[in-house]
Amino acid sequence: MRRAGPAVKGAVGSAVLVTGPGARPAIRRRPADLVGTDLLLMWMRSAAGVRRLGTAGALAVAAGGTVAGALPVREPWGLWGAQGPAATTAGAFLAYAGLTLLVLAWWTYGRLLAGGRGPGVRYTLGTLGWWAAPLLLAPPLHSADVYSYIAQGAMVLEGHDVYAQGPSVLGPDSSGADAAASVGGHWTDTPAPYGPVFLLLAKAVVWGTGGTLVPAVLGMRLLAVAALVLVAWAVRGLAAECGADPSRALWLAALNPLLLLHVVGGMHNDGLMIGLMLTGVLLALRGRPLTGSAVVALAVMVKSPAVLALLFIGLIAVRRGEGPLARRLVKGLTGPALVAAAVVAAASLLGGTGFGWLRTQGVAGTIHTPLSITSDLGQGVGLAARALAGAELDAVKGAVQTTGLAAALAVIAFLVFRTLYPWRGRRALDPVYGLGLALLALVALSPMVQPWYLLWGTAAVAATVPVRESPVVRVLMVLSAGLVYETAPSGHTPPYGFVLGALACAVAVAALRRDAASPVLTGPGGPGGRGGVQPGGFGLGVTADGSPASPASAAPPAPGRPRASRLR
Repeated sequence: MRRAGPAVKGAVGSAVLVTGPGARPAIRRRPADLVGTDLLLMWMRSAAGVRRLGTAGALAVAAGGTVAGALPVREPWGLWGAQGPAATTAGAFLAYAGLTLLVLAWWTYGRLLAGGRGPGVRYTLGTLGWWAAPLLLAPPLHSADVYSYIAQGAMVLEGHDVYAQGPSVLGPDSSGADAAASVGGHWTDTPAPYGPVFLLLAKAVVWGTGGTLVPAVLGMRLLAVAALVLVAWAVRGLAAECGADPSRALWLAALNPLLLLHVVGGMHNDGLMIGLMLTGVLLALRGRPLTGSAVVALAVMVKSPAVLALLFIGLIAVRRGEGPLARRLVKGLTGPALVAAAVVAAASLLGGTGFGWLRTQGVAGTIHTPLSITSDLGQGVGLAARALAGAELDAVKGAVQTTGLAAALAVIAFLVFRTLYPWRGRRALDPVYGLGLALLALVALSPMVQPWYLLWGTAAVAATVPVRESPVVRVLMVLSAGLVYETAPSGHTPPYGFVLGALACAVAVAALRRDAASPVLTGPGGPGGRGGVQPGGFGLGVTADGSPASPASAAPPAPGRPRASRLR
């Protein structure tokens, strides 16, 4: 046995036993004793290994999606046609395996960042590019909504009232006929709930591609990639303004598999709404609240939930203003509202789509989604009321859904109060954080909930408290890991999707508890540094590029304390 400072090291077989006052015995294996499996595991737990693991997962998702994705009914080029049941099943298995690799890589990347020794912003952005690239040329993944987008763009191009009719109005010779044929059942006759900005973008894609399906889908994916870039830029800027770690913020908001799968893969317009909304908030934080309000108005004309950002931009102005609170409230809240109203009116009139989108905001709520708590509760209460008292199911369900929205408004009102005032010994909420919580509350109590709706508030929360110790962030991590399994690659919602999602959530919770019970390895410089020893897992230290940590690269133990380690 040889004493080194306060810690005691002793040989135990081919390992080193490290003990010290107040520390649990921990075993660290010597680099010379590492075997091939150990080295592979160490590399897979490094930043370089995790980047490649996630890329392999994204490649598998894209490859499986070519035969098991949300393929069109008619596709004249023959690139995305059905290949038979056997190929479809094999493709689905491959896509699910790739999705699991992507989730595992994302989770491990977060552990590297949580150790305070993780990669910087440039490396994280590079990793985002690696993970997104394989999805760029894939068919629509995990959702067929893009066909509705293209069909609605064709309707606007051909002069149809997109807010009174559904894609079924398009004839066989229409530029959007192939897309309309691939629109899912109940959406065929559903008017568009989207604002004029998004519909004009969809119209431009149809005009530029002639509505030919593959180019039109890829054109919509270009919009999705632009949205991803905008989200990453805004989150990085918001993190800097709010004093958060930009790398961790990007990890939770942009590297999130839920965003990659449903914004890049599924091309949902929620990504564009989030990007514009956060850009407007960032401009407001940088002293340009009116310009920011105009940008948020554009986000509202993609999807209406972004309107909440106008409220919190007003609260930013209220907190920064001087004078009586009443005057600050009037000035802070009316300015963004007037600017946004002017932008919305101008875009709706000049775009030629009119204001019909304001009356179609509730159409999606008529379609039952299993993730909506209020819809499920309303369905159950309605069935019971019909059996016991002969009540009308839809009326009871609608009343429960309305109650849920009222509860969401109450939560938002409380968050407004908490953004302005301290409460129970806690300081006032950061306005960006308040916005994130408000969006999450709206989603939780909405009559229609899709998996990717979680992203609305996640991006704002990520820019303010992107640390694993935050209970809110932990919940978002677990839900993100589970909700990616809710929809199949084909876009359907099979029962086993909920089983897989629940299993993923359970594994994620267990992983968080395990991490909480085991201190994370850090290297020279302590938490927040760069380089040095990474938390490699299995009790093995690795450097940033994945090579084994040598004794020289490890930090000397602090006076009176042993070096932290993991015992697996």
